[in-house]
Amino acid sequence: MYCTRCGFRLEETDRFCAQCGKNTGRGGSAPNAARVSRRRLVRPMYEKNIAGVCAGFARYLEVDVTLMRILWLCVAVFTGVGFIAYFIAWILMPKEYAPVPEAAPVREPPSAPPAPAEPAVGQR
Repeated sequence: MYCTRCGFRLEETDRFCAQCGKNTGRGGSAPNAARVSRRRLVRPMYEKNIAGVCAGFARYLEVDVTLMRILWLCVAVFTGVGFIAYFIAWILMPKEYAPVPEAAPVREPPSAPPAPAEPAVGQR
């Protein structure tokens, strides 16, 4: 049996192609389906300068927010469409108030307070 996508030779018990990951139709889901995260186009209220539209598009397209702001400004100034598009995106994009949780930093336990210094011999 061969994979219909890449032509790799498959065993009769294989549920997925070892080369390209295509489902062979023998049950189960894709091996990395649990790791796929859905990106949402939202306006992050904690990263905004004006309305958060550029920050939302920057996060969605995975580019730097400053680059997105410069590009949007250039489109707005040179074509005029950017102003209208920004206003429409401001209305249509949902707000996101809480930041997306990332891996929590590992905190070290507090160290013990320093021991009091003992007086030298002969001093009291």
